[in-house]
Amino acid sequence: MDKICLNPDYSTTRLLVKGSPAKTQFIAKGPDGGLRKAGYTKAADETNPLVCIITVTFNGAPLLEKTIRSVLELSYPNVEYIVIDGGSKDGTLDILKKYEDRIDYWISERDEGIYDAMNKGWLLANDDAFILFIGSGDTIISLPENVMQYKNADVIYGMVLTGEGRRFVSQVNFKLRLSNTLHHQALLIKKSVHLQPPFDTHFKKFADFDFNQRLLKQKCKFQRAENFLAASAPVGFSGTPDLNEVTSIIRKNFGSFWAWLYIIHYYRIRTEKLIVSLFKKR
Repeated sequence: MDKICLNPDYSTTRLLVKGSPAKTQFIAKGPDGGLRKAGYTKAADETNPLVCIITVTFNGAPLLEKTIRSVLELSYPNVEYIVIDGGSKDGTLDILKKYEDRIDYWISERDEGIYDAMNKGWLLANDDAFILFIGSGDTIISLPENVMQYKNADVIYGMVLTGEGRRFVSQVNFKLRLSNTLHHQALLIKKSVHLQPPFDTHFKKFADFDFNQRLLKQKCKFQRAENFLAASAPVGFSGTPDLNEVTSIIRKNFGSFWAWLYIIHYYRIRTEKLIVSLFKKR
């Protein structure tokens, strides 16, 4: 397929295909738009695997434009960008229309929560893409310089600068059985390892942790990219631990032994924080 460059200034407009049928997995129930509606699609090529970045948002207008611009300013040339909005009433729609010619596809309609929206985005992504999720206020600083060198990996992970000013270095080892050691802002997952929507919407806060654990159980090939960097918004959706939900996820995926280890770890951390706070008050 011949590739078309609409605008070399943006990551999403450098490598496009004109005339291919747009990938649709559901009938839009609200406003939608983007490059797909104009007949442009994306595909992987021999030197640039397709990276699909998905933003799910609801009433996040104050932070959304910052996130969009971080995607558009990436140097990587083969980026597909999808925005799933939950029917916001705060000006989000105006922002999406502003970037109509640089977003591959956007939709604004009511959903059943963040993981329902993420599942919708997963369906819309091309089957040959690596998928990455960022929320309003998150930013992508750099993708791996050469994604092609990681083409045999199922999951590529990097580092995340957190809103608290810390560097979160993702890890794939036994610790993933106890906590989510992979931050989604710097996590590329090959869609082909799980073509159907992967997030269990019974879990309201940590369905991404559940999916990461299932990828580990599935013995997917994880590979770290040193120059893969993102930044998370100061307050994330799942920032506050939910003991019951996390325990349920660990028990489902790795059994009661690991669930009990997590509970012990959880209360040990809480006790340490309580002791520290008491000493600070003195």
